Amino acid sequence: MANELDEMNAPELEAGNDVKVIAKQLPVTVGGGSKVFDVIWWFLPPVIGGVVWLIMKRKAKNYFQQLQQKLQHDASQIDNYLEQRVQILQNCARLLDKAIDLDKETFTQIAKYRSNVAPEGDEARMAYSEKVDTLARSVNIAFENYPDLHAHRELADAMQQNSYLQREITAAREVYNDTVNTWNREIYAWPTKQIVAAKAGYTTRIPFAASKETKEAARGVFF
Repeated sequence: MANELDEMNAPELEAGNDVKVIAKQLPVTVGGGSKVFDVIWWFLPPVIGGVVWLIMKRKAKNYFQQLQQKLQHDASQIDNYLEQRVQILQNCARLLDKAIDLDKETFTQIAKYRSNVAPEGDEARMAYSEKVDTLARSVNIAFENYPDLHAHRELADAMQQNSYLQREITAAREVYNDTVNTWNREIYAWPTKQIVAAKAGYTTRIPFAASKETKEAARGVFF
């Protein structure tokens, strides 16, 4: 049998492909067969089969509740690092402003995002993170445009902390995405988990993706 994906003879995607995360939540549904499966347990002898099925569904429900708490924990880690990064960016902006005429809009935006309550929901958190990345890029550009400022010890330390926090945010996003992947996979595990997820009205979760600002920077010329 031939390989379905034949790297030797299949057509190549010469234009390339810019992979993007699709920001869409899919509801879990079950067909008529699953609904019959859910009920028929109580009519099979002995009746104890229905009790066992009920316990299995209760365990699945508990599992999803615990997984949601882990999603919240993982998301809060991202929020914590984002909050710290905004604070560091504010410090960087103040130090830069003492040496150069920094765009006042940067100050305004940083203050705005520092005072915001941590966003809730996948899309809101991604949008907030993208705006923080944009602010960070503005500060970085200002810093790089004045090489003499690199010798400023306090500013150099602040920029290093900003770089460290970005790496921590990236790692926290990876942990969050792993949990999202587990959630998205488990809600479709038939029969027990999918039936429970459908009855509870669960949907897939949207994983974190690189911001538009980060993607544009990655396409830049570095050398």
